Amino acid sequence: MAAFTKRQILENSMLEDDPNANSSIDPEEVVRPRWGPNHKGAKELANLYSRGKRIQECLSLAVSLALILCNIVYIIMYLRYENLSSVLLAAIAGIISADFTSGLVHWAADTWGSVELPIIGKHYLRPFREHHIDPTSITRHDFIETNGDNFMITIPVLGYLLWGFATQSSAHIKRSFPFRAYLFLFSMFIAMTNQIHKWSHTYFRLPGWVTWLQTCHIILPRSHHRLHHVSPHESYYCITTGWLNYPLEYVRFWPTLESIVTKFTGSKPRQDDMAWAQKRL
Repeated sequence: MAAFTKRQILENSMLEDDPNANSSIDPEEVVRPRWGPNHKGAKELANLYSRGKRIQECLSLAVSLALILCNIVYIIMYLRYENLSSVLLAAIAGIISADFTSGLVHWAADTWGSVELPIIGKHYLRPFREHHIDPTSITRHDFIETNGDNFMITIPVLGYLLWGFATQSSAHIKRSFPFRAYLFLFSMFIAMTNQIHKWSHTYFRLPGWVTWLQTCHIILPRSHHRLHHVSPHESYYCITTGWLNYPLEYVRFWPTLESIVTKFTGSKPRQDDMAWAQKRL
């Protein structure tokens, strides 16, 4: 299981409450920043955010939100007192599944591929590269840029659910309602994962209820996610709640997966990530 001393954390991750390194004791950290908005690589990556990407995010949000509203109507129609316990179990299963899925996607995007790859590089891998060398950049993104891609991921599942509600018999829907509730709640947790992630980097003006959820570790806490940002960013990938980080680190799930990928493809983990980190002024 990955464990870091306080010194390792301070030496190998950015002070997020001081993104411009104003309190750095190393003069080189100010002249040639390792992290933050003045990092050369961070500036280049931020400039790659395009109008086309913005349009995709807006469309993804619009479609996903429309599907969410339609599905909510059907769920309310079929919700009964006797299946509330099933819905509660579905919620627990949904949030655990979302936490694992967030970790798997996060690990894959952090570890493999390049910003130079067609389509997915600049559109989907770029934000991960930028986030590692300027972790607080996400706090300067609006709701659309922060959440557009996560809402896009939910569209196929929500579309499938809506099609089932609209076309299948009432009896069949009642029998499969717990599974449908699970898929819907799983989608909701996936949709909100990046917003939760953003809160874990926000040091000011968080609503009290968000701080309470973080303190209780119901959603991803700041101190917990800080461990992922200890360079070279090779652990603690789950970012919905972070609950699965402990067992996955204990069994060395991510290093084992990386060894398998490297064995069959010859690719080395985090090459592109480290290349961008080295683009200092």
